Amino acid sequence: MTAPTDPGTHPALTPPDSTVLRAGTLSWLFPRRSALVAAFLVPLLLCLIALAVAASSTGMPLPQTLAGLLGTGDPGTVMIVRDFRLPRVVVGIMVGGALGLAGCLTQTLAGNRLATPDLVGVNEGATAAVVAAAAGSATGMVGGWWLGPLGAVVAAALVVLCAGGAGSGGYRVLVVGIGVSTFIGAVSDLIMSRENDNTAGGVFLWAVGSLNGRDWSVGTPLLIALLFLVPLALVAGHRLQLLRFDDDMAACLGVDLRRVRAAALALAVALAGIAVGVGGPIAFVALAAPILAQRLSGPTRVPVLGSALTGAALIAAADALGRVAAPVELPVGVVTSVLGGPFLLWVLFRSDRTTGKA
Repeated sequence: MTAPTDPGTHPALTPPDSTVLRAGTLSWLFPRRSALVAAFLVPLLLCLIALAVAASSTGMPLPQTLAGLLGTGDPGTVMIVRDFRLPRVVVGIMVGGALGLAGCLTQTLAGNRLATPDLVGVNEGATAAVVAAAAGSATGMVGGWWLGPLGAVVAAALVVLCAGGAGSGGYRVLVVGIGVSTFIGAVSDLIMSRENDNTAGGVFLWAVGSLNGRDWSVGTPLLIALLFLVPLALVAGHRLQLLRFDDDMAACLGVDLRRVRAAALALAVALAGIAVGVGGPIAFVALAAPILAQRLSGPTRVPVLGSALTGAALIAAADALGRVAAPVELPVGVVTSVLGGPFLLWVLFRSDRTTGKA
């Protein structure tokens, strides 16, 4: 009698980018390619962080910046580098990581590379909450960062309710989300059109996406939230791999479709809402990061970790570029919008090699 073949080691059943690791009765498919991508992105991100800290619209030389970072410079330089630049850069990479994760979850959930969290009302809901808080203010001060996540959750709940539940097909939630987002955006514009210049100017700077003034007071709660949400996103990404099959096949493999979709959508809204609340609705990061991560990691896995690292790298690069590309500092959202336009055209005009779809 021939011994049964172990499917875990059968070359035809093992993904080409993975290695089977065994420990007794337990086995794990180690993603070699994804690990290599992470090993490449981590040092790249560290280099971009260093560049973002050193970049300056005031022309501060690099040796002076390093002295301020190490604490050996004059008190003014140390304060500028350690108390203003470094916290802003750290907050920026956390915002970028959250946007990348949220975009990865929504694109996988919808089965469309153009699906982003703002299509389920995250951006417009967050903006509406900030506009409502700033309405009538004489100073134009934008409210607390927590208003963004609150508005995003309310808008996403309205979208899910109108779509008939989070367990519905991803495309249905996104289509309903476009309509709800348009309505909420129109209401926000109507409110802002009746406000004074100070209020409108303050909200506008936040609405284009900006990290100005962000420090450890928002970085600490953001870090705590990510420490809780990122592991959940990794688990959800593992389950979402099975949604690449049709619903019947996924159900046969033991996937509770409604629960997985609802959990993935809730995580995407939470991640994107927190990111938007802190940095404003920064454009194109949630779209570009998962696509770039997928190109690097290959088509066999949902690139959750790669999307987070890529999103963080994009924000760090855009923040650094915004401080040196013009005589005055450009908000990070303006830089990502300028760079994101050509990227979106590339996505639209390039057919996917496997599906022929955008």
